[in-house]
Amino acid sequence: MPASSRDLRLDFFRGIALIFIFIDHIPENVLGYFTIQAVQLFDAAEIFIFISGYTAALVYGRILASQGPLFATARILGRAWQLYVAHVFLFVLFIAEVSYTVATFNNPMYNDEMGVADFLEQPHIAIVKALLLQFQPTFLAILPLYIVLLVVFPPVLLGLRRHALLILLPSALLYLIVQITNLSVPAYPEGQVWFFNPLAWQFLFIAGAALGVPDRREWRRAQRAVLPLALVIVATGFVIKFTWIIHGIWDPFPAIFLKELWPLSKSSLSPIRLVSFFAMVVIVTALVPAGAGFLRSPVARPVILCGQQSLEIFCLGILLSALGHFVLSEFDSAIGIQLLVNLAGILAMCLTASMINWYKTNSRRGVPQTVSAGPSRGNPAGQ
Repeated sequence: MPASSRDLRLDFFRGIALIFIFIDHIPENVLGYFTIQAVQLFDAAEIFIFISGYTAALVYGRILASQGPLFATARILGRAWQLYVAHVFLFVLFIAEVSYTVATFNNPMYNDEMGVADFLEQPHIAIVKALLLQFQPTFLAILPLYIVLLVVFPPVLLGLRRHALLILLPSALLYLIVQITNLSVPAYPEGQVWFFNPLAWQFLFIAGAALGVPDRREWRRAQRAVLPLALVIVATGFVIKFTWIIHGIWDPFPAIFLKELWPLSKSSLSPIRLVSFFAMVVIVTALVPAGAGFLRSPVARPVILCGQQSLEIFCLGILLSALGHFVLSEFDSAIGIQLLVNLAGILAMCLTASMINWYKTNSRRGVPQTVSAGPSRGNPAGQ
């Protein structure tokens, strides 16, 4: 996508989501009090999946319009395969990281905590289940969800291009069925289910895709109409979540609606999470225009690069969050050390994104070709 037509808001907020995912995956992390999950009734996972749906419709919709449905389908499935390969490599590295830590520190607690105990007990079964996306250790649940959503996306995109309601209504109906019946997808080991229930999360992905389809004037009109309500919902969510945090620190402080709302099911994407997230989308799109100046500032640049190289940075962030957890658990969890671990991880993610961007940019430029009648002095083979 040309730089001039690229909506940097998508890259920026996806980069923010990836950094928040890294931070939130480190248990009892002091910086967790400053991510979106600390102040709202949803977290970075909703941001990541919604933007993924939006960008999928935006990018593959253009391919569909210019090169037809067959090539668009091939590109979508090619991306799904790329995600699948990345997931398999991440799975292997994650298992190796946890196993090495367990052996080094003689702490088998990590096997259960990180969800790899079943792999170590029955590796011949677990590896097959992992390849089938049924075995999902801790932290490794979001890529299988994304893969499945992309695999079924070609007909979804075709439907959205014709009439959004033809796709949105069945998607919403399936979401409601999940909320009413607790319908889920089985996982490994027996008795487990997918942490991110694709039957529920598909609605968020498809809703994002519906907004990513060009020429949605009705969305702009609806946005202006519901903006006041969205502000009330987000403000209410902030107050509720803030009281929960204070209650966790100081027990006598009352936690508003804690008994009524907790837990907010992330697996089935609780309606409260969904409504709160959509309210935030309305506010952000109203307050942050596509050409916002801060998006081109040096401060925003590293975050945007993380969002642009989202697959690589997501995988790196998962490995770094597990490493950060092990370091804080085995050595020192003082606030200063926590801040240092967070800073090192975020810096590693930003530097990696910058290097990948540099490599891809230079690769796209290609090798300059010169017209020559014969082999040049610097290239005897003439190639």
